[in-house]
Amino acid sequence: MSDRGIPLHPWPLESLLGRIDHEWRARREIFSLTGRRFFRADPDVDLGWTLDDLRAATSVGPAAGPHTQLAQNIVLGWLAGARSFELKTVQVLDELDIPRPCIDMENVGYNVEWSQELKLRRSLEEYVKSWVLLAVLKRWEPLRAELGETGEHVFELSVGYDLAGVQSTAMTDFISGLRNPGVMIDGLRREISGPFAHLRDLPVPETIVRTATLSTFHGCPPDQIEGIVKHLMSAHGLDVTVKLNPTLLGMDVVREILHDRLGYTDIVLAPEAFAEDLKFDRALEMIDRLRGFAEGCGRRFGIKLTNTLVVENRRGIMPGDRMYLSGRPLHVLAMTLLEKLHNALPGVLRLGLQDGAPVPVAFSAGIDKDNLQEAVALGLGPVTICSDLLRPGGYGRMAQGLRKLVRFMKENGLADLAALRRHADAEARVAGHRDAVAAAAARLAAAEGCARYSLAGSEKPLRRIDHVLEMFDCVACTNCVTVCPNNAFVSVPTAGVEGLQAREQYAVLAELCNDCGNCTTFCPEEGAPQLVKPRLYTMPAVWESRGREGFLLQLDGGAVAVSGDDDAAVRLAELLDPETLPVVLRGVD
Repeated sequence: MSDRGIPLHPWPLESLLGRIDHEWRARREIFSLTGRRFFRADPDVDLGWTLDDLRAATSVGPAAGPHTQLAQNIVLGWLAGARSFELKTVQVLDELDIPRPCIDMENVGYNVEWSQELKLRRSLEEYVKSWVLLAVLKRWEPLRAELGETGEHVFELSVGYDLAGVQSTAMTDFISGLRNPGVMIDGLRREISGPFAHLRDLPVPETIVRTATLSTFHGCPPDQIEGIVKHLMSAHGLDVTVKLNPTLLGMDVVREILHDRLGYTDIVLAPEAFAEDLKFDRALEMIDRLRGFAEGCGRRFGIKLTNTLVVENRRGIMPGDRMYLSGRPLHVLAMTLLEKLHNALPGVLRLGLQDGAPVPVAFSAGIDKDNLQEAVALGLGPVTICSDLLRPGGYGRMAQGLRKLVRFMKENGLADLAALRRHADAEARVAGHRDAVAAAAARLAAAEGCARYSLAGSEKPLRRIDHVLEMFDCVACTNCVTVCPNNAFVSVPTAGVEGLQAREQYAVLAELCNDCGNCTTFCPEEGAPQLVKPRLYTMPAVWESRGREGFLLQLDGGAVAVSGDDDAAVRLAELLDPETLPVVLRGVD
């Protein structure tokens, strides 16, 4: 963990609802995402996705990672059109020492994250809170007028990394809590108040997850994968997807793609990762056995491509010897692996026009607003996103990708995803390919098709300004707000404030900041925004535990009292929106 100890202290439901209501009335935004960037479904195009008895209004959502750990993250994804949420991976070890910074998205995409940063009990509370929040917001009149009918959404459990851990009492209780959360839901109803009070007794589905993804990463023993899948199916009644690793391609093929085809010669592979991971032939045998087991117990087995790729850490930005590659180069690796599996398992993978095939394929490797359409057209689902949401624009980039998909479908007269798949298959055959998967892989194997995924296509110098970042003044680019996965930055209106040029400035909600470092990467000025900008605390105990750094905000007779460095606290009190903060503070313990 960071030097500050426990990295995250989630806010209660009542506080989140209070902030939602106030921001919407004051600025027509929610958690700093403006309503203009929400995704509204088009009545002429059905993006609905079905997987046997599972249905979601879109097949798209955030991947297991920093965007699915806290309740406000999940709300932001939902506003941007996500309807399939892969919850951040949990494991029995819930006191991990995660180095900081842990995210490096300058061009390609690297991280040194692991699983959840909350204790298992807090993770459970956060996921149930998210479930209740979405149920409320779906029926909240202001949003219904803005979004129309939002349709169904699904949560998917993600677990790791060994059989003993998954079978442990702590993990058993966690999974049971998501399968039967009724008591927790009833407790949360008491926090639904104010303008939401009339929704306190609304029906909330009492089974949060019906599916689970097993992350075969961080040393997940290949010989235990099948045991974990069988346990999740038989003991918990879950359909299970196994998330495979790009190492299945073999080290020589991975090196050829990264170094020779894409030009990332600076990426140093970790031979041990290839030696330790599941091998391709054994993966084929495992898929065959597990789909047979699933059929025998009335469950569904699927695969997902892919986990990130373990590489050596030579960039000098994040601590440690290893880091995990994501983004554009991972997309090419995963699509290459998809075609290899598709060829090796004829009639098995549910892709393209093979609706009746037994093994569905989910995808989460380098998906961005520009290739989302192609991935959905292949029949992949769910299609989940991470790296692209960590770039300027943040969650709004997902809505951009969905709107681009809708435009394409309307321009080509495609009413639903089945029509989109037929269209992609027909185009592939006209071009001389066996199907759309083969066509996609062929494009990425050619210089022109892989150009945007190459080093030359990915290297874009970040905007830089020769100026040191200040606590109360900056160029107000908003990057820190949009690239933060936790919504830990808020804007403060400063138009007309003496001594400040910009119309707004930014503050850090310290209890929601885990020092991931992504804001530092994209800040054009010299400095780390999460450290330089005012760090605001609403929980006295947390403020005390961190040596009274930053500023403690408390209600005092209806006004906001600011505790901290005297001179800076006086200046901060002049800047803070007196209407917003009392609402934010309400209900905080």
